[in-house]
Amino acid sequence: MALKEKLRNEMAAAMRGGDRERRDLLRLLLAAVQQEEVDGGQPLDDAGVLNVLRRQAKQRRETINDAYAAGRQDLVAQEEAELRLIEAFLPQMMSREEVHDLAAQTIAELGVQPGDMKSMGRVMGQLMPRLQGKAEGHVVSEVVRELLAGRA
Repeated sequence: MALKEKLRNEMAAAMRGGDRERRDLLRLLLAAVQQEEVDGGQPLDDAGVLNVLRRQAKQRRETINDAYAAGRQDLVAQEEAELRLIEAFLPQMMSREEVHDLAAQTIAELGVQPGDMKSMGRVMGQLMPRLQGKAEGHVVSEVVRELLAGRA
């Protein structure tokens, strides 16, 4: 089943079940997908829908950080609930250990020596296409930086 169709079915189930928060978030997600389709002039495939969902999840994470810094626990709780729902539609992300193993392998393949921070761009350039959609960029960057600095 296409991801967009799954979102629609989940929204219908939330409507039947009377779950207003879930229904409203799913409507918001479907509206974001539809806006992306209008902007692009063509329907999105599952990969495009996943990109929209990742952006929505990223927005929630940023809002959680800002709300936490501002002491708005009510907003933090709401955004965390929305983030959990969005993440249920996203594929499982790689663990930090898995990213570490793949980054170490890439560094070895490229022949980069520990302490060679100038090679960070080369390593990231090789690693990110392999990890696209499987790991968050900031996690990959942190792991590579630690490996190159010789701390991992």
